Amino acid sequence: MTEEPARGTPPYHGNDAGQALWQACTEQLSQDLPAQQFNTWIKPLTAQVAEDFSKVTLYVPNRFTLDWIRAQYVGRIAALLEAIYGQSIALELALAQRTSSTRTYAQATNQAPAPSVEPAAPAAAADEGARGQLRNRLNPALTFDTLVEGTANRMARAAAMHVAGMPGHLYNPLFIYGGVGLGKTHLVHAVGNKLLQDRPDAKVLYIHAEQFVSDVVKAYQRKTFDEFKERYHSLDLLLIDDVQFFANKDRTQEEFFNAFEALLAKKSHIVMTSDTYPKGLADIHERLVSRFDSGLTVAIEPPELEMRVAILINKARAESAEMPEEVAFFVAKNVRSNVRELEGALRKILAYSRFNQKDISIQLAREALRDLLSIQNRQISVENIQKTVADYYKIKVADMYSKKRPASIARPRQIAMYLAKELTQKSLPEIGELFGGRDHTTVLHAVRKIAGERQQLTELNQQLHVLEQTLKG
Repeated sequence: MTEEPARGTPPYHGNDAGQALWQACTEQLSQDLPAQQFNTWIKPLTAQVAEDFSKVTLYVPNRFTLDWIRAQYVGRIAALLEAIYGQSIALELALAQRTSSTRTYAQATNQAPAPSVEPAAPAAAADEGARGQLRNRLNPALTFDTLVEGTANRMARAAAMHVAGMPGHLYNPLFIYGGVGLGKTHLVHAVGNKLLQDRPDAKVLYIHAEQFVSDVVKAYQRKTFDEFKERYHSLDLLLIDDVQFFANKDRTQEEFFNAFEALLAKKSHIVMTSDTYPKGLADIHERLVSRFDSGLTVAIEPPELEMRVAILINKARAESAEMPEEVAFFVAKNVRSNVRELEGALRKILAYSRFNQKDISIQLAREALRDLLSIQNRQISVENIQKTVADYYKIKVADMYSKKRPASIARPRQIAMYLAKELTQKSLPEIGELFGGRDHTTVLHAVRKIAGERQQLTELNQQLHVLEQTLKG
Protein backbone atom coordinates (compact mmCIF):
# COMPACT_ATOMS: atom_id res chain seq x y z
CA MET A 1 0.00 0.00 0.00
CA THR A 2 1.46 3.32 -1.04
CA GLU A 3 0.91 6.63 0.63
CA GLU A 4 -1.22 8.99 -1.44
CA PRO A 5 0.29 12.47 -1.60
CA ALA A 6 -1.69 15.06 0.28
CA ARG A 7 -2.92 18.05 -1.66
CA GLY A 8 -0.11 20.52 -2.13
CA THR A 9 2.72 18.05 -1.46
CA PRO A 10 5.48 17.77 -4.06
CA PRO A 11 5.21 14.95 -6.63
CA TYR A 12 8.21 13.12 -5.20
CA HIS A 13 6.48 12.58 -1.84
CA GLY A 14 5.53 9.01 -2.73
CA ASN A 15 9.10 8.15 -3.59
CA ASP A 16 10.26 9.28 -0.15
CA ALA A 17 8.64 6.11 1.17
CA GLY A 18 10.41 4.20 -1.57
CA GLN A 19 13.74 5.58 -0.45
CA ALA A 20 12.83 4.65 3.14
CA LEU A 21 12.31 1.09 1.92
CA TRP A 22 15.75 1.00 0.31
CA GLN A 23 17.32 2.64 3.37
CA ALA A 24 15.80 -0.04 5.61
CA CYS A 25 17.12 -2.72 3.27
CA THR A 26 20.67 -1.33 3.24
CA GLU A 27 20.61 -0.94 7.02
CA GLN A 28 19.89 -4.65 7.35
CA LEU A 29 22.57 -5.52 4.80
CA SER A 30 25.09 -3.46 6.74
CA GLN A 31 24.42 -5.74 9.71
CA ASP A 32 24.49 -8.99 7.73
CA LEU A 33 27.60 -8.38 5.61
CA PRO A 34 31.23 -7.71 6.57
CA ALA A 35 31.95 -3.99 6.48
CA GLN A 36 34.36 -4.30 3.55
CA GLN A 37 31.79 -6.16 1.40
CA PHE A 38 29.02 -3.74 2.27
CA ASN A 39 31.10 -0.61 1.59
CA THR A 40 32.48 -1.98 -1.68
CA TRP A 41 29.37 -3.48 -3.29
CA ILE A 42 26.17 -2.30 -1.59
CA LYS A 43 26.82 1.25 -0.39
CA PRO A 44 27.51 2.68 -3.90
CA LEU A 45 24.14 1.46 -5.23
CA THR A 46 21.31 3.91 -5.86
CA ALA A 47 17.69 2.82 -6.02
CA GLN A 48 14.50 3.94 -7.76
CA VAL A 49 11.27 2.51 -6.42
CA ALA A 50 8.11 2.38 -8.52
CA GLU A 51 5.21 4.45 -7.19
CA ASP A 52 3.18 1.28 -6.53
CA PHE A 53 6.17 -0.53 -5.02
CA SER A 54 5.94 -3.23 -7.68
CA LYS A 55 9.57 -2.85 -8.73
CA VAL A 56 12.89 -1.60 -7.42
CA THR A 57 15.62 -0.69 -9.89
CA LEU A 58 19.17 -0.63 -8.59
CA TYR A 59 21.70 1.45 -10.53
CA VAL A 60 25.26 0.17 -10.51
CA PRO A 61 28.39 2.02 -11.63
CA ASN A 62 29.76 -0.47 -14.18
CA ARG A 63 29.24 -3.82 -15.89
CA PHE A 64 31.60 -5.73 -13.61
CA THR A 65 29.73 -4.55 -10.53
CA LEU A 66 26.39 -5.38 -12.16
CA ASP A 67 27.47 -8.97 -12.85
CA TRP A 68 28.89 -9.38 -9.35
CA ILE A 69 25.76 -7.98 -7.64
CA ARG A 70 23.57 -10.26 -9.77
CA ALA A 71 25.66 -13.32 -8.91
CA GLN A 72 26.21 -12.66 -5.21
CA TYR A 73 23.54 -10.39 -3.76
CA VAL A 74 20.34 -10.19 -5.84
CA GLY A 75 18.62 -13.07 -4.05
CA ARG A 76 19.38 -11.68 -0.62
CA ILE A 77 18.33 -8.13 -1.55
CA ALA A 78 15.04 -9.33 -3.09
CA ALA A 79 14.24 -11.41 -0.01
CA LEU A 80 14.98 -8.48 2.31
CA LEU A 81 12.79 -6.08 0.32
CA GLU A 82 9.92 -8.56 0.48
CA ALA A 83 10.41 -9.10 4.22
CA ILE A 84 10.42 -5.36 4.95
CA TYR A 85 7.53 -4.42 2.65
CA GLY A 86 5.46 -7.54 3.26
CA GLN A 87 4.88 -8.31 -0.44
CA SER A 88 6.96 -9.53 -3.34
CA ILE A 89 8.83 -6.78 -5.21
CA ALA A 90 10.48 -7.20 -8.63
CA LEU A 91 14.18 -6.35 -8.59
CA GLU A 92 15.99 -4.99 -11.63
CA LEU A 93 19.63 -4.02 -12.16
CA ALA A 94 20.73 -1.26 -14.54
CA LEU A 95 23.89 0.66 -15.35
CA ALA A 96 23.96 4.18 -13.96
CA GLN A 97 24.84 5.67 -17.35
CA ARG A 98 21.99 6.97 -19.46
CA THR A 99 21.25 3.72 -21.22
CA SER A 100 18.02 3.13 -23.10
CA SER A 101 16.72 0.83 -20.36
CA THR A 102 17.37 3.54 -17.78
CA ARG A 103 15.50 6.18 -19.81
CA THR A 104 12.57 3.85 -20.38
CA TYR A 105 12.22 3.11 -16.69
CA ALA A 106 12.59 6.78 -15.75
CA GLN A 107 9.92 7.81 -18.25
CA ALA A 108 7.57 5.10 -17.00
CA THR A 109 7.82 6.41 -13.43
CA ASN A 110 7.99 10.12 -14.33
CA GLN A 111 11.36 10.37 -12.62
CA ALA A 112 14.58 11.84 -13.88
CA PRO A 113 17.09 9.21 -14.98
CA ALA A 114 19.73 8.38 -12.41
CA PRO A 115 22.79 10.52 -13.02
CA SER A 116 25.93 8.96 -14.32
CA VAL A 117 28.17 8.18 -11.39
CA GLU A 118 31.82 7.36 -11.07
CA PRO A 119 32.57 3.75 -10.11
CA ALA A 120 32.70 3.62 -6.34
CA ALA A 121 36.28 3.10 -5.28
CA PRO A 122 36.69 0.23 -2.83
CA ALA A 123 38.35 1.01 0.48
CA ALA A 124 41.67 -0.27 -0.82
CA ALA A 125 41.87 2.52 -3.41
CA ALA A 126 41.34 5.47 -1.10
CA ASP A 127 44.84 6.82 -1.57
CA GLU A 128 44.15 7.32 -5.29
CA GLY A 129 40.62 8.71 -5.20
CA ALA A 130 40.29 10.52 -1.89
CA ARG A 131 40.21 14.28 -2.10
CA GLY A 132 38.55 17.21 -0.36
CA GLN A 133 36.42 16.11 2.58
CA LEU A 134 36.94 12.47 1.63
CA ARG A 135 40.66 12.68 2.28
CA ASN A 136 40.36 11.93 5.97
CA ARG A 137 37.48 9.46 5.45
CA LEU A 138 35.61 10.78 8.48
CA ASN A 139 31.84 10.67 8.70
CA PRO A 140 30.87 14.14 9.97
CA ALA A 141 27.63 12.77 11.47
CA LEU A 142 29.53 10.58 13.95
CA THR A 143 30.35 12.96 16.78
CA PHE A 144 30.41 12.88 20.56
CA ASP A 145 27.12 14.80 20.56
CA THR A 146 25.35 12.09 18.55
CA LEU A 147 26.75 9.24 20.66
CA VAL A 148 24.37 8.14 23.41
CA GLU A 149 26.32 7.71 26.67
CA GLY A 150 25.71 4.91 29.16
CA THR A 151 27.59 2.67 31.53
CA ALA A 152 28.45 0.42 28.58
CA ASN A 153 30.61 3.07 26.87
CA ARG A 154 31.27 5.71 29.54
CA MET A 155 34.92 4.95 30.15
CA ALA A 156 35.72 4.55 26.45
CA ARG A 157 33.93 7.81 25.64
CA ALA A 158 35.77 9.71 28.38
CA ALA A 159 39.13 8.41 27.16
CA ALA A 160 38.28 9.26 23.55
CA MET A 161 37.27 12.81 24.49
CA HIS A 162 40.55 13.25 26.35
CA VAL A 163 42.49 12.11 23.28
CA ALA A 164 40.51 14.48 21.02
CA GLY A 165 41.25 17.39 23.34
CA MET A 166 44.94 16.63 23.99
CA PRO A 167 46.27 14.35 21.24
CA GLY A 168 49.78 13.00 21.63
CA HIS A 169 49.72 13.06 25.42
CA LEU A 170 48.02 10.49 27.67
CA TYR A 171 46.41 7.26 26.43
CA ASN A 172 48.64 6.86 23.39
CA PRO A 173 47.75 4.53 21.84
CA LEU A 174 44.08 4.25 22.78
CA PHE A 175 42.85 0.71 22.15
CA ILE A 176 39.05 0.23 22.14
CA TYR A 177 37.62 -3.27 21.95
CA GLY A 178 34.18 -4.85 21.98
CA GLY A 179 31.72 -6.84 19.91
CA VAL A 180 30.23 -5.96 16.54
CA GLY A 181 27.94 -2.95 16.35
CA LEU A 182 28.59 -1.52 19.80
CA GLY A 183 29.79 1.90 18.65
CA LYS A 184 33.57 1.53 18.36
CA THR A 185 33.61 3.06 14.87
CA HIS A 186 31.35 5.92 15.98
CA LEU A 187 33.76 6.69 18.79
CA VAL A 188 36.90 6.84 16.63
CA HIS A 189 35.15 9.06 14.07
CA ALA A 190 34.09 11.33 16.94
CA VAL A 191 37.74 11.70 17.99
CA GLY A 192 38.74 12.74 14.48
CA ASN A 193 35.84 15.13 14.02
CA LYS A 194 36.50 16.83 17.37
CA LEU A 195 40.20 17.29 16.62
CA LEU A 196 39.46 18.79 13.20
CA GLN A 197 36.89 21.10 14.78
CA ASP A 198 39.59 22.43 17.11
CA ARG A 199 42.48 22.19 14.62
CA PRO A 200 41.23 22.30 11.01
CA ASP A 201 44.79 21.95 9.68
CA ALA A 202 45.46 18.66 11.52
CA LYS A 203 46.32 15.67 9.36
CA VAL A 204 43.76 13.03 10.32
CA LEU A 205 43.00 9.70 8.68
CA TYR A 206 40.33 7.13 9.48
CA ILE A 207 41.01 3.76 7.90
CA HIS A 208 39.86 0.17 8.15
CA ALA A 209 42.61 -2.39 8.74
CA GLU A 210 41.72 -4.15 5.48
CA GLN A 211 42.47 -0.95 3.59
CA PHE A 212 45.86 -0.67 5.27
CA VAL A 213 46.57 -4.25 4.16
CA SER A 214 45.57 -3.35 0.60
CA ASP A 215 47.77 -0.24 0.65
CA VAL A 216 50.75 -2.33 1.76
CA VAL A 217 50.15 -4.82 -1.06
CA LYS A 218 49.83 -2.00 -3.57
CA ALA A 219 53.02 -0.31 -2.37
CA TYR A 220 54.83 -3.63 -2.56
CA GLN A 221 53.61 -4.31 -6.11
CA ARG A 222 54.36 -0.81 -7.40
CA LYS A 223 57.50 -0.27 -5.33
CA THR A 224 56.02 2.95 -3.92
CA PHE A 225 56.91 2.53 -0.24
CA ASP A 226 58.29 6.07 -0.07
CA GLU A 227 54.85 7.48 -0.91
CA PHE A 228 53.23 4.97 1.46
CA LYS A 229 55.46 6.08 4.35
CA GLU A 230 54.96 9.75 3.54
CA ARG A 231 51.22 9.26 3.79
CA TYR A 232 51.09 7.29 7.02
CA HIS A 233 54.12 8.59 8.91
CA SER A 234 53.13 12.26 8.57
CA LEU A 235 49.72 12.05 10.26
CA ASP A 236 48.74 13.87 13.43
CA LEU A 237 46.03 11.32 14.21
CA LEU A 238 45.58 7.80 12.85
CA LEU A 239 42.25 6.09 13.51
CA ILE A 240 42.25 2.44 12.49
CA ASP A 241 39.36 0.00 12.78
CA ASP A 242 39.47 -3.78 13.33
CA VAL A 243 43.20 -4.39 13.75
CA GLN A 244 42.46 -8.10 14.16
CA PHE A 245 42.52 -8.19 10.33
CA PHE A 246 46.32 -7.92 10.51
CA ALA A 247 46.46 -11.56 11.63
CA ASN A 248 48.88 -13.74 9.60
CA LYS A 249 49.95 -10.79 7.41
CA ASP A 250 53.63 -10.44 8.25
CA ARG A 251 54.55 -7.64 5.82
CA THR A 252 51.52 -5.62 6.86
CA GLN A 253 52.38 -6.03 10.53
CA GLU A 254 55.94 -4.93 9.86
CA GLU A 255 54.80 -1.78 8.04
CA PHE A 256 52.23 -0.98 10.70
CA PHE A 257 54.88 -1.40 13.39
CA ASN A 258 57.11 1.08 11.52
CA ALA A 259 54.24 3.55 11.13
CA PHE A 260 53.33 3.08 14.78
CA GLU A 261 56.86 3.87 15.94
CA ALA A 262 57.18 6.87 13.60
CA LEU A 263 53.90 8.40 14.79
CA LEU A 264 54.67 7.93 18.48
CA ALA A 265 58.13 9.46 17.97
CA LYS A 266 56.58 12.66 16.60
CA LYS A 267 53.88 12.64 19.34
CA SER A 268 51.06 11.89 16.96
CA HIS A 269 48.17 9.88 18.34
CA ILE A 270 46.90 6.44 17.39
CA VAL A 271 43.41 5.14 18.15
CA MET A 272 42.61 1.52 17.31
CA THR A 273 39.60 -0.78 17.59
CA SER A 274 39.37 -4.54 17.72
CA ASP A 275 36.90 -7.28 18.56
CA THR A 276 39.13 -8.44 21.43
CA TYR A 277 41.67 -7.05 23.88
CA PRO A 278 45.33 -6.88 22.73
CA LYS A 279 46.58 -10.08 24.36
CA GLY A 280 43.56 -11.90 22.94
CA LEU A 281 44.58 -11.16 19.34
CA ALA A 282 45.62 -14.25 17.42
CA ASP A 283 48.53 -14.44 14.96
CA ILE A 284 49.77 -10.90 15.67
CA HIS A 285 53.49 -10.38 16.37
CA GLU A 286 54.27 -10.07 20.07
CA ARG A 287 56.12 -6.77 19.63
CA LEU A 288 53.01 -5.29 18.00
CA VAL A 289 50.70 -6.63 20.71
CA SER A 290 52.98 -5.05 23.34
CA ARG A 291 52.67 -1.70 21.53
CA PHE A 292 48.87 -2.02 21.41
CA ASP A 293 48.85 -2.68 25.15
CA SER A 294 51.25 0.13 26.06
CA GLY A 295 48.68 2.93 26.25
CA LEU A 296 45.12 2.61 27.50
CA THR A 297 42.85 -0.34 26.68
CA VAL A 298 39.12 0.15 27.23
CA ALA A 299 36.09 -1.99 26.46
CA ILE A 300 32.69 -1.11 25.06
CA GLU A 301 29.99 -3.44 26.40
CA PRO A 302 26.57 -4.25 24.95
CA PRO A 303 24.26 -1.35 25.89
CA GLU A 304 22.07 -1.76 28.96
CA LEU A 305 18.27 -1.48 28.68
CA GLU A 306 18.01 2.23 29.52
CA MET A 307 20.78 3.07 27.07
CA ARG A 308 19.06 1.07 24.32
CA VAL A 309 15.81 2.95 24.97
CA ALA A 310 17.61 6.31 24.77
CA ILE A 311 19.33 5.29 21.54
CA LEU A 312 16.01 4.35 19.92
CA ILE A 313 14.27 7.56 20.93
CA ASN A 314 17.20 9.75 19.81
CA LYS A 315 17.64 7.92 16.50
CA ALA A 316 13.91 8.18 15.80
CA ARG A 317 14.00 11.94 16.39
CA ALA A 318 16.95 12.19 14.03
CA GLU A 319 14.66 10.58 11.43
CA SER A 320 11.95 13.19 12.21
CA ALA A 321 9.80 10.60 13.95
CA GLU A 322 8.59 10.23 17.52
CA MET A 323 8.84 6.81 19.13
CA PRO A 324 6.65 6.40 22.23
CA GLU A 325 8.64 5.34 25.26
CA GLU A 326 6.66 2.13 25.74
CA VAL A 327 7.49 1.10 22.15
CA ALA A 328 11.15 1.91 22.71
CA PHE A 329 11.13 -0.30 25.82
CA PHE A 330 9.46 -3.13 23.87
CA VAL A 331 12.07 -2.98 21.11
CA ALA A 332 14.97 -2.55 23.55
CA LYS A 333 13.91 -5.63 25.50
CA ASN A 334 13.86 -7.71 22.33
CA VAL A 335 16.97 -6.34 20.58
CA ARG A 336 19.78 -6.66 23.07
CA SER A 337 22.97 -7.47 21.21
CA ASN A 338 24.27 -4.21 19.72
CA VAL A 339 23.51 -0.71 18.50
CA ARG A 340 23.64 -1.68 14.82
CA GLU A 341 20.84 -4.22 15.21
CA LEU A 342 18.91 -1.70 17.28
CA GLU A 343 19.15 0.86 14.45
CA GLY A 344 18.15 -1.79 11.93
CA ALA A 345 15.04 -2.60 13.96
CA LEU A 346 14.18 1.10 14.12
CA ARG A 347 14.50 1.47 10.34
CA LYS A 348 12.12 -1.43 9.83
CA ILE A 349 9.57 0.06 12.22
CA LEU A 350 9.73 3.52 10.62
CA ALA A 351 9.45 2.09 7.12
CA TYR A 352 6.55 -0.18 8.13
CA SER A 353 4.78 2.78 9.76
CA ARG A 354 5.15 4.93 6.62
CA PHE A 355 4.12 2.19 4.20
CA ASN A 356 0.99 1.33 6.17
CA GLN A 357 0.16 4.89 7.25
CA LYS A 358 -0.08 3.78 10.86
CA ASP A 359 1.18 5.39 14.05
CA ILE A 360 4.07 3.72 15.83
CA SER A 361 2.75 1.35 18.50
CA ILE A 362 3.82 -1.86 20.19
CA GLN A 363 1.55 -3.83 17.87
CA LEU A 364 3.05 -2.15 14.80
CA ALA A 365 6.57 -2.82 16.12
CA ARG A 366 5.63 -6.45 16.70
CA GLU A 367 4.43 -6.74 13.09
CA ALA A 368 7.45 -4.94 11.63
CA LEU A 369 9.89 -7.10 13.59
CA ARG A 370 7.99 -10.38 13.27
CA ASP A 371 10.87 -12.17 11.54
CA LEU A 372 13.41 -11.01 14.12
CA LEU A 373 11.13 -11.91 17.04
CA SER A 374 10.37 -15.30 15.49
CA ILE A 375 14.07 -16.12 15.16
CA GLN A 376 14.74 -15.03 18.74
CA ASN A 377 11.87 -17.04 20.14
CA ARG A 378 13.00 -20.10 18.21
CA GLN A 379 16.71 -19.91 18.98
CA ILE A 380 17.17 -18.47 22.45
CA SER A 381 15.57 -20.45 25.23
CA VAL A 382 16.76 -21.22 28.73
CA GLU A 383 17.25 -24.84 27.70
CA ASN A 384 19.41 -23.75 24.77
CA ILE A 385 21.42 -21.47 27.04
CA GLN A 386 21.98 -24.30 29.53
CA LYS A 387 23.19 -26.65 26.80
CA THR A 388 25.46 -24.03 25.18
CA VAL A 389 27.06 -23.02 28.50
CA ALA A 390 27.46 -26.64 29.57
CA ASP A 391 29.20 -27.49 26.30
CA TYR A 392 31.44 -24.44 26.57
CA TYR A 393 32.60 -25.22 30.12
CA LYS A 394 32.63 -29.00 29.54
CA ILE A 395 30.12 -29.97 32.20
CA LYS A 396 26.91 -31.98 31.97
CA VAL A 397 23.63 -30.25 31.20
CA ALA A 398 22.19 -32.05 34.23
CA ASP A 399 24.64 -30.09 36.40
CA MET A 400 22.68 -26.93 35.55
CA TYR A 401 19.75 -28.03 37.70
CA SER A 402 21.56 -30.30 40.15
CA LYS A 403 22.37 -29.39 43.76
CA LYS A 404 26.13 -29.79 43.23
CA ARG A 405 28.17 -26.78 44.38
CA PRO A 406 31.82 -27.19 43.35
CA ALA A 407 33.17 -24.06 41.62
CA SER A 408 33.64 -25.92 38.35
CA ILE A 409 29.84 -26.36 38.21
CA ALA A 410 28.49 -23.45 40.26
CA ARG A 411 30.30 -20.85 38.14
CA PRO A 412 28.93 -22.01 34.74
CA ARG A 413 25.48 -22.33 36.35
CA GLN A 414 25.62 -18.70 37.47
CA ILE A 415 26.75 -17.65 34.00
CA ALA A 416 23.83 -19.53 32.46
CA MET A 417 21.41 -17.81 34.86
CA TYR A 418 22.87 -14.44 33.91
CA LEU A 419 22.48 -15.17 30.18
CA ALA A 420 18.94 -16.45 30.74
CA LYS A 421 18.02 -13.12 32.33
CA GLU A 422 19.79 -11.11 29.60
CA LEU A 423 18.66 -13.04 26.52
CA THR A 424 15.14 -14.25 27.33
CA GLN A 425 11.92 -12.71 28.61
CA LYS A 426 11.72 -15.14 31.55
CA SER A 427 11.19 -13.75 35.04
CA LEU A 428 13.55 -14.54 37.91
CA PRO A 429 11.16 -17.14 39.43
CA GLU A 430 10.71 -18.79 36.01
CA ILE A 431 14.48 -18.99 35.51
CA GLY A 432 14.93 -20.39 39.02
CA GLU A 433 12.35 -23.08 38.30
CA LEU A 434 14.24 -24.13 35.15
CA PHE A 435 17.45 -24.38 37.18
CA GLY A 436 16.23 -27.12 39.48
CA GLY A 437 13.57 -25.18 41.38
CA ARG A 438 15.92 -22.57 42.81
CA ASP A 439 14.58 -19.50 44.58
CA HIS A 440 14.44 -16.26 42.60
CA THR A 441 16.88 -14.64 45.06
CA THR A 442 19.49 -17.22 44.04
CA VAL A 443 19.03 -16.21 40.42
CA LEU A 444 19.20 -12.51 41.29
CA HIS A 445 22.45 -13.07 43.21
CA ALA A 446 23.97 -14.90 40.21
CA VAL A 447 22.86 -12.21 37.76
CA ARG A 448 24.27 -9.38 39.86
CA LYS A 449 27.51 -11.22 40.56
CA ILE A 450 28.25 -12.07 36.92
CA ALA A 451 27.18 -8.60 35.71
CA GLY A 452 29.54 -6.97 38.21
CA GLU A 453 32.46 -9.27 37.45
CA ARG A 454 31.95 -8.78 33.71
CA GLN A 455 32.89 -5.14 34.16
CA GLN A 456 36.09 -6.10 35.99
CA LEU A 457 37.34 -9.35 34.45
CA THR A 458 38.43 -9.18 30.83
CA GLU A 459 38.56 -12.96 30.44
CA LEU A 460 34.99 -13.39 31.70
CA ASN A 461 33.78 -10.63 29.42
CA GLN A 462 35.30 -12.39 26.43
CA GLN A 463 33.76 -15.71 27.42
CA LEU A 464 30.34 -14.11 27.74
CA HIS A 465 30.78 -12.39 24.38
CA VAL A 466 31.53 -15.74 22.72
CA LEU A 467 28.52 -17.37 24.37
CA GLU A 468 26.20 -14.52 23.36
CA GLN A 469 27.37 -14.63 19.76
CA THR A 470 26.92 -18.42 19.69
CA LEU A 471 23.39 -18.22 21.08
CA LYS A 472 22.37 -15.49 18.64
CA GLY A 473 23.67 -17.47 15.68
